[in-house]
Amino acid sequence: MANFSKSNVPQFSVEVYQNEYLPEGGREVNAIVTVTSTGGGTVGNAVGAPHLYNVGGGTDAAVALMVDCSGSMDYPPTKMRGARDASAAAIDTLRDGVHFAVIAGTHIAKEVYPGGGRLAVADATTRGQAKQALRKLSAGGGTAIGTWLRLADRLLHSADVPIRHGILLTDGRNEHESPEDLRATLDASAGRFTCDARGVGTDWEVKEVTGIASALLGTADIVADPAHLADDFTQMMETAMGKEVADVALRLWTPLGSEIKFVKQVAPTVEELTNRRTEAGPRAGDYPTGSWGDESRDYHVCVQVPQADLGQEMLAARVSLVIPQPDGSAQALSQGLVRAVWTDDMAASTSINPQVAHYTGQAELAQVIQQGLDARKAGDVDGATSKLGRAVQLAALSGNADTAKLLSKVVDVVDAAEGTVRLKAKVAEADEMTLETRSTKTVRVKK
Repeated sequence: MANFSKSNVPQFSVEVYQNEYLPEGGREVNAIVTVTSTGGGTVGNAVGAPHLYNVGGGTDAAVALMVDCSGSMDYPPTKMRGARDASAAAIDTLRDGVHFAVIAGTHIAKEVYPGGGRLAVADATTRGQAKQALRKLSAGGGTAIGTWLRLADRLLHSADVPIRHGILLTDGRNEHESPEDLRATLDASAGRFTCDARGVGTDWEVKEVTGIASALLGTADIVADPAHLADDFTQMMETAMGKEVADVALRLWTPLGSEIKFVKQVAPTVEELTNRRTEAGPRAGDYPTGSWGDESRDYHVCVQVPQADLGQEMLAARVSLVIPQPDGSAQALSQGLVRAVWTDDMAASTSINPQVAHYTGQAELAQVIQQGLDARKAGDVDGATSKLGRAVQLAALSGNADTAKLLSKVVDVVDAAEGTVRLKAKVAEADEMTLETRSTKTVRVKK
């Protein structure tokens, strides 16, 4: 097995932001962990490189495009046209050498290109053939998204590649299989490939589409106007082509007596990771983060430590970035430390680290938007006004201008600083769905 020198592996850095001082009796330590990956694209020159890096700058990847072809895609016909054009644009974005397939999704899943239960390898010829196959796509049938994902999983695993990625487009609700069937498929597919999900129009279920993306560590968004699909698909495929390292995990080790209370990604989106822990040796657990290109993400780690006397110091947790190796071991890419120090200095122990405060607010913002929209749908005007008012206040406080703008299409803002709002009498369905779909998008803390 080749030893990777720093020149041929994307470099990961881990920075920990926290207030390490606790008052007497204090047991909860909060830290924001910033993980940054840089220098991708230089990978692939090492002899005997393990299959965990995207060797060859993007060719060691497989992509499955899942296009909704259910009957509703013909209402209006611009949806089906937009889906064909968007899929063609995504195929044009594939780099030579990338394995790929196109799946037509209805109440069954059908491989429309290349067929035969295999993947094509992208070049000028196969891209042209795939676009020819796309032109024949027509709408008709029901919707069973789990079948699409299962076929994508099988096809993506027919190639010996490290980076496996799905792009899923739907315009409707998953009416032809039970929620339990879809959940079982997502549970079985988690960790096997990542998947971006898009809802086109306004007849789909936000929680379904965001649930798929969340389970498969991808992104979710609304494309209310089918004319914008091609730009969105091109951007998604460019991002997928930029992934260099697969299956990166955040490994947390805690000393005896300490335990992890929660772990969540807090930027670029809020994503709960606590229940996704897999044990990784004595007092250590791995939390999945998916595939990485050149990018930076923030995680909020909360540790409960044992009680200690004033003046005592301890290591509360060790944070590492690891990737699994074929022999079952893991290669550490970078690490940081979370500390706890007990003090009777009130000023030191009561000050909240700005990063922790910012992201605590961003996580609350995502939560109150969801609660407010749920209350609005249930006809609870007071509850909706209260929650969405708090959301407006938090968005203003943290400088989250994008979310503030989306909120202003659902409520009339009387006083943003105070969180005083009135529910709008009429709200466009697309505006409400956009706010719900993008509610977990956060703004980075100003360093």
